[in-house]
Amino acid sequence: MEHKETVNAPQLNQAVVDDGGEIDLVEIFYLFWGHAIQIILCAILGGLLAFGYTRFLVTPLYQAEAKLYMVSASAGSMISISDLQLGSQLTSDYKQLMVSRPLLEDVIDSLDLNMGYGALKGMISVSNPTDTRILSVTVTSSDPKLSCDIANELVDQAVVYLPRVMECDEPNVVERAVIPGGASSPNYARNVFLGVAAGIVICCAVILIRFLINDTFVTADDLARRFGIQPLASIPEADLGAFNKRLKQKK
Repeated sequence: MEHKETVNAPQLNQAVVDDGGEIDLVEIFYLFWGHAIQIILCAILGGLLAFGYTRFLVTPLYQAEAKLYMVSASAGSMISISDLQLGSQLTSDYKQLMVSRPLLEDVIDSLDLNMGYGALKGMISVSNPTDTRILSVTVTSSDPKLSCDIANELVDQAVVYLPRVMECDEPNVVERAVIPGGASSPNYARNVFLGVAAGIVICCAVILIRFLINDTFVTADDLARRFGIQPLASIPEADLGAFNKRLKQKK
């Protein structure tokens, strides 16, 4: 008869996974509790790595914001209902034209910027707060003064460019940009928190995986869970002195 050898796949630790395939969450909790020091150290290490990466490898960015008001009186000083409706309808048009190539090229030429249209467009964000006819123009760069200069030049050029293209009244500058006093990014607190969380998750995952693939029986309770029997006695490990030496010599 031909003899075939079979190789059994490694079994998951029965202290955590029972015969029904259910995971004992209490055992996992005590597993992590027993490795609390390692988890805390990994959390601290993750936080330190995240702080170091944020501090030394991430370039701080600064934001400057200017605002335009898109409604003007059509005839005289009173604003009519039609003016308000027109301003609301033109909001999307204004947002698109604020980052149009001709307007941004005028800004580049005026400030003598060493960048192209695409690079400048990537620095600009135009938004419209809900239920308003105000355009917020935000410029983000690594130079706080440059952000301020671009934002102010952009709204100044827009006041001239937009009425010429749309054949409408010019918008009003509500608020000019000022040089930002601090960086808008990176967020140190958020990055450190993410680093701590990543350290904890990675450490817990390694501990759990190593424990699950360890199918050896360590305690009498392991045998009871696996086979349903309770050992009557156990032999502790001990140093047998000369007997151990003779065993090693025979090997």
